[in-house]
Amino acid sequence: MTLVTILSITHYLPVLTTFFSVYFSYVIISRYKTKPQAIYLLWWGIGVAVYGMGTFVEAYTTLFGWREIIFKLWYIFGALLGGAPLAIGSIYLLLKRRAGNMAVFLLLVTVSITSVFVILSPVNYQLVDPTILNSKVLVWQSIRKVSPFINGLAGLFLIGGAIYSAFTLRKKPKMKNRLIGNIFIALGALLPGIGGTFSRLGYTEALYVGELAGIILIWYGYIYCQKPARIFIPAASEH
Repeated sequence: MTLVTILSITHYLPVLTTFFSVYFSYVIISRYKTKPQAIYLLWWGIGVAVYGMGTFVEAYTTLFGWREIIFKLWYIFGALLGGAPLAIGSIYLLLKRRAGNMAVFLLLVTVSITSVFVILSPVNYQLVDPTILNSKVLVWQSIRKVSPFINGLAGLFLIGGAIYSAFTLRKKPKMKNRLIGNIFIALGALLPGIGGTFSRLGYTEALYVGELAGIILIWYGYIYCQKPARIFIPAASEH
């Protein structure tokens, strides 16, 4: 199998990632409906849905070709929003609701203003690849300075929150499932960020791989966290 063939196959990974994201979002929102006070579940569900919107646009481009409006939607949902809603869920979980509300306000303002510039920016069609998305086609390249800032903060809270949770659970044997789950979540949250770095360098295929592997690990970690705490019963002493 040639390198060109392998790269072509990776262009179809967003189709699979989108299906995973849609179902995963449904699972989280369904659980939120049973615990409406758990606002973090709502934002996790929104975050996975937004994640899926970004990969849906990638899948659309692979299946039906490049379109300017589709590309700009991808940049807004994928590059700008990215994992930020998931990170907001972690803020609501770990910090006070006021901190979560402030994070939502700052995110909406930043993304809204930047999105206007994304929509208005001309496109350099000489750099367009008809089967894959890449932000280098934006003429106003200064826009690209915003996404690393948003995604960096999102990664800090999402990955850092998972690591913090795992650290606090390390001496609680009964909570071992949550410890393992948070480790998987941290790893899963890290992969799309690594892929995004390669994407900004022109290797968007790495982003597609990172997105699929990331959502699978996050889902696996979520499932692990939902497992009941283990209860250890000491064995009876032998006489």
